[in-house]
Amino acid sequence: MHFHTLEEWQHAHNFQVGGDRAEKNTKLVMVLTAVTMVAEIVAGTIWGSMALLADGWHMATHVAAFGIAVFAYQYARNHANDPQYTFGTGKASILGGFASAVALAVVALMMGMESVGRFFDPQTIQFDEAIGISAIGLVVNLVSAVLLQENHPHAAQDPHHHHHDRNLRAAYIHVLADALTSVLAIVALLSGKFLGWVWMDAAMGLVGAIVIAKWSYGLVGDTGSILLDGGIEKSTQLAIVTAIEDDADNRIVDLHIWHVSQHHLAATISLVTHDPQPPQYYKSLLASIPHLAHVLVEVNLCHGEPCANR
Repeated sequence: MHFHTLEEWQHAHNFQVGGDRAEKNTKLVMVLTAVTMVAEIVAGTIWGSMALLADGWHMATHVAAFGIAVFAYQYARNHANDPQYTFGTGKASILGGFASAVALAVVALMMGMESVGRFFDPQTIQFDEAIGISAIGLVVNLVSAVLLQENHPHAAQDPHHHHHDRNLRAAYIHVLADALTSVLAIVALLSGKFLGWVWMDAAMGLVGAIVIAKWSYGLVGDTGSILLDGGIEKSTQLAIVTAIEDDADNRIVDLHIWHVSQHHLAATISLVTHDPQPPQYYKSLLASIPHLAHVLVEVNLCHGEPCANR
């Protein structure tokens, strides 16, 4: 038995994202949104305002999305070392982002249907009250955006950045979606009050639904690709192939790369060579490739002619 040597060849599979601050800020945003939601629903019920009730229930969908985000963080942390998860719980936050993206799509669909209905059945609007509530909602959204932006530095510059926390990105997009609806609502309400353009209420709602649907589509594609073990950059694939095949006459015959978390990659490599080395030797060739956290190498001896020239 070789118990005294096993640790040298073993490694942890705790690939969760270290997002304690992101989780804390997401909780704050969830509480802030929930308090605003309850206030709007209670006020709308007491004052008989459909504008307040509608916005309150709309915010409820975002509270649910933030709840999903917080749950994903907590689940990933609590089960990080659970052996039943082969590669840890690093994908939990990605799954949370995907679920939030689906919720965002539902919000867009509901907004679109309601807006189309308003074109054919215009509603009486209490402009002053609705403008005030929309302004309060916008302030809440801006505060929430600042809290989430602290942990989401590339949000505005590069929405497709591959090293984002997708769970946080989903929560951030929910806040942006809510802020967008508040801005569009204020524009529509001011147009209706001062210019008599009541139809702007439905028009701005439809514009908001289209924009939110586009955001949702992008987030579903981003997170869904990773959940299906896709989304690997070609530069990463090329770097692995180059590192292995530039050494001796090694040739990769089978290569699989996938995400085990948002920031960590795993790979299985099958290669053929006339000069076989221990697997650790080939792993050392890949040491400079970022985010490659788990590598398995299969070495096959080639019995034919040297294959350096293909």
